[in-house]
Amino acid sequence: MQPPWSSQASRMRGSRQTFLNLFCILWLPLLLKAASSSPLPHGNDPPSPALQSGLYKGHTCVGCVLVVSVIEQLAQWHNSTVKAAVERLCNYIPEKLQGFCYVLAELYGPHIAELIDKEMNADVVCHSLKLCKQDPGQPLCHLYPPPKVGLSTALRKAKRIMKNSKELKIFTGFSSVCAFPLLDNLCEKIKYVIRNKLPFEDFDGDKFSTFPTLRGYHWRGRDCDDKNTTVYPGRRPDNWDVNSDSNCNGIWGVDPKDGIPYEEKFCKGSDSQGVVLLGDSAGAHFHIPPEWMTVTEMSAKSFANLPMAFTDELDWPQFSEITGFLNSTIGGWTDSLYLRLRQRNRCNHRDLQNISQNGGSSGNLLYLIKSLARNQLLDYPAIVIYATIGNDVCNGNRDTLAHMTTPKEMLSNVMQALRYLDTRLPNGSHVILTGLVDGRFLWDNLHERYHPLGQLNRDVTYSQLYSFLDCLQVSPCSGWLTPNETLRNLTSERALQLSNVLKEIATSEKFANFDIFYMDFPLRQTAEEWRKMGGQPWQLIEPVDGFHPSQIAAALGTSITWQKALHEWPHVLGKENPFNHQIEAIFKDQGGH
Repeated sequence: MQPPWSSQASRMRGSRQTFLNLFCILWLPLLLKAASSSPLPHGNDPPSPALQSGLYKGHTCVGCVLVVSVIEQLAQWHNSTVKAAVERLCNYIPEKLQGFCYVLAELYGPHIAELIDKEMNADVVCHSLKLCKQDPGQPLCHLYPPPKVGLSTALRKAKRIMKNSKELKIFTGFSSVCAFPLLDNLCEKIKYVIRNKLPFEDFDGDKFSTFPTLRGYHWRGRDCDDKNTTVYPGRRPDNWDVNSDSNCNGIWGVDPKDGIPYEEKFCKGSDSQGVVLLGDSAGAHFHIPPEWMTVTEMSAKSFANLPMAFTDELDWPQFSEITGFLNSTIGGWTDSLYLRLRQRNRCNHRDLQNISQNGGSSGNLLYLIKSLARNQLLDYPAIVIYATIGNDVCNGNRDTLAHMTTPKEMLSNVMQALRYLDTRLPNGSHVILTGLVDGRFLWDNLHERYHPLGQLNRDVTYSQLYSFLDCLQVSPCSGWLTPNETLRNLTSERALQLSNVLKEIATSEKFANFDIFYMDFPLRQTAEEWRKMGGQPWQLIEPVDGFHPSQIAAALGTSITWQKALHEWPHVLGKENPFNHQIEAIFKDQGGH
């Protein structure tokens, strides 16, 4: 007879596969919703239905234009028909996720092929398919230069071709894939995981998991017993872990030579501590692989990581600046605060939590922070990095300045978060507040360069991409991603004001269970270090979204942050464990990550 948890595990594995398939069904809106990474509404209130509808339409439009562009360029690069290009793209996608691609190909493929064959560009195609819409009184948004006959004339011609498409009318009647029968419950489960930032697969409910994605151990240290709520990374050992590993650091048992438990011998008094990030999409390490839309590099291998990427919300926390622990597979190299703390003291193994979300700001972080897993009585202290580096000044609204966080709001939000941490963090913890970035760096270094979509035909610059996203009101940052220099300067001025609020808090406020520090976001030092290594500034920015720090920037930022802490706040990092070599000799990789 199987134990109850075994049948539960079987059900969960089935649900996990269903999740992967559903993410495939939702891949287009999810991809571009994350691609723009538009900040979430400030505070704890959910977005209004009107806002949600507008965002959905905008992201759907961007998604359509990207996909149609890729199809058109695949046909051009391989000198094939559009139909063959669509089939090629579907064949590139992992086999278990190809089904819905073929459904879309069957539904949209003939219309896309007919329009492209008549020399309609992706903007015209997507407006004709009603996946891009022009609201009354709003401009007609487009990524590419208008056709020679003019955008309006081309659209009228294309719409005449599409007018009698019965299949298209039926499909576009659904405002969301979640409106389909039988999918609503699964959509609700996905929304729960994304909204609460807790692992989907967590049998014992301790907020740690043995599954990597869906907010699993890519985000938090891997659980070593998912059937026991008292066993998880970061806790103080139970009876020095004589019989089993209660804190998942891979150190347990008794030394037969002297009868002393290994945990006591190697970790007692070693300043064991974890690392927690409270952050945004930069901290979660948002990344869309450029090979997904660069046809000259595209192959089945390009999309092998697609299921993992989607079920991690297009974030790669396992390679990130604060909590990364795996060797990067997306370029650059991995260096993180967690890895350096683990190297300093191997008793810190697996004690990490990345509590970040795309669009995170000081306001909505007040909800996100509740997913923190730390027990004041049972767990070790932690270093908490508070880093919402842009979304308090970034939004996609046309009146962007009016929607930025004010210094007064910033003070209130951050103080609420710190008071909450004071009720959750064990005594002896540390909090480091990170200032906002100066995002003028983005426009200055990218606006004239070609986006991956524009490299084949040299027809799409980042300036065009930014304008397209801004027109659709899904820009990740209308204040910085704009040709308006005055607006860029005003946005940076507000960012500096908010950073000064953080600096003042670190200087003047005291808390019972942690000390608090401030550091500027190290963009200038990162760029200078990269220049010394022979690199170019634009390589520090994610190539697809043109907004987030790249893998190289994350790794270099770690080194700068570590050196600052080492020289200015050495007690924060704890002392070096003299038993590290013995731990490695006996426990090898300590069970891995």
